[in-house]
Amino acid sequence: MDRIWLQSYPAGIPADIDIEHIPSLVALLENACKTYADKVAYISMGKEMTYRQLDEASLAFAGWLQSRGLQKGDRVALMMPNLLQYPVALFGTLRAGCVVVNCNPLYTPRELEHQLKDSGAAAIVIVENFAHTLEQVLPRTTALRHVIVTPMGEMLGALKGALVNLVVRRIKKMVPAWYIPTAIGFSDALAVGQRQRFKPVPLGQQDLAFLQYTGGTTGVSKGAMLTHANIASNVTQAYNWIRPAVREGQEVIVTALPLYHVFALTANCLTFLMIGATNLLIANPRDIPGFVKEWSKYPVSVFTGVNTLFNALLNNPDFAKLDFSTMRVTLGGGMAVQAPVAERWRQVTGTPLLQAYGLTETSPAATINPLDMDGFNGAIGLPISSTEISIRDDIGTEVPINQVGEICIRGPQVMKGYWQRPEETANAFHPDGFLRTGDMGYVDKRGFVFLVDRKKDMILVSGFNVYPNEVEEAVAMHPGVGDVAAIGVADEHSGEAVKIFVVRKDPALTEKALIEHCRTVLTGYKVPKHVEFRDDLPRTNVGKILRRALKEAA
Repeated sequence: MDRIWLQSYPAGIPADIDIEHIPSLVALLENACKTYADKVAYISMGKEMTYRQLDEASLAFAGWLQSRGLQKGDRVALMMPNLLQYPVALFGTLRAGCVVVNCNPLYTPRELEHQLKDSGAAAIVIVENFAHTLEQVLPRTTALRHVIVTPMGEMLGALKGALVNLVVRRIKKMVPAWYIPTAIGFSDALAVGQRQRFKPVPLGQQDLAFLQYTGGTTGVSKGAMLTHANIASNVTQAYNWIRPAVREGQEVIVTALPLYHVFALTANCLTFLMIGATNLLIANPRDIPGFVKEWSKYPVSVFTGVNTLFNALLNNPDFAKLDFSTMRVTLGGGMAVQAPVAERWRQVTGTPLLQAYGLTETSPAATINPLDMDGFNGAIGLPISSTEISIRDDIGTEVPINQVGEICIRGPQVMKGYWQRPEETANAFHPDGFLRTGDMGYVDKRGFVFLVDRKKDMILVSGFNVYPNEVEEAVAMHPGVGDVAAIGVADEHSGEAVKIFVVRKDPALTEKALIEHCRTVLTGYKVPKHVEFRDDLPRTNVGKILRRALKEAA
């Protein structure tokens, strides 16, 4: 496909990027720490960490890894929510030449065992709240030689006060009993590392930086091999995209999505590092009242999230009372942003909610909407610099403009492949190097990409394609709906029928009222035939609704 999207690029955004001057992610980190040394890099539970402190602490952690014999290419697992310990361990691991393996703290023992075994991780940094999970699988993870356990409040340091003491006491009560006699404390590891003479590790662009595991929603979780070049490319692409809209050394970005997820990792942690931003870390975004209270303390200018998180904030009465005068950018990704949610966000905050799109396998950004747009346009954006999009049918033939097909991506941010899975790697790519995303969409004449739905989630009603996203957006337009998910269920007459699961905002909302509403906005075959009301919906770690779990329960 011709790069027709270049005509829609805002002024100043290059068609292509050049990262020849960036040998590795470590170079980006060290440059940011030197440039913005005295500026605040991270805030967690009221405690600030400057770029200088980040530099010193991550160097100490790298020194500790070397003191324990870890070599370039060894894997280090990180299993923690958004805390100050995370960026320290992240950058320390990279500086030691090791590969970061991000783990969801809410993993079950089975899921954690799979990831530790599959990656061959030699060390893990884990918050003590989840150490009992690790304890259960340690005997079966023979490659894992070093365990670093950290209390959630360990890096609050000398910070005093009733609030922090209350938080730490509350956190302590949440820690299940565990026993790992070989474990070392995070602060102890840093103290040892500070006494070591760190030896810089030569890194190249093709060295692995991350084994970033896919969500596993369609099968066994696989490790996407993301090189220093992949991530550096995506950071550079995103930096060029946001640069006209942000101010270096002045932005405050809220990081509520977990840093162990690739969206927040690249967008918040790494891209905004390049402009010396302050990252406000939210350890538990599901505590919406606590999240809103924390937001109120700072002049927030940038926020990234997913549709369900935006919706949850908008449904909190205190959120609308915040001061949004400093807000500049709101970016949604991870799942489709619904138009009703985007419109409410603009009404409440005064800023448009713009969509971006990507995958774990693309580091993750592939398309982003121009940041100078006035409002929500339904698109997931334009292909970013050096990125090609091709819309293809089931046999790999490119389809015309405005025709729906599978979104395929080629660019410097696309993964090297799946860790130790050559067959699955081969199946993920077309012969010409385009990655198969499994997402259905189309490109319009201006080059904007529109996401229709996951290929595997499509519902076939009497031979007609029904995309759950369209149904969900229509249902969400009803003022009595708090949240919704749509799936296909077996039907003896039409093959499949649409079923919706609804969390009510209005307790009086009925099935009849919802279906009547849908008939006014959807073609007949798309109207839900079944409605089930629930108190909550199953979600991934970033809040994306798990349709697969709903299908299994249906």
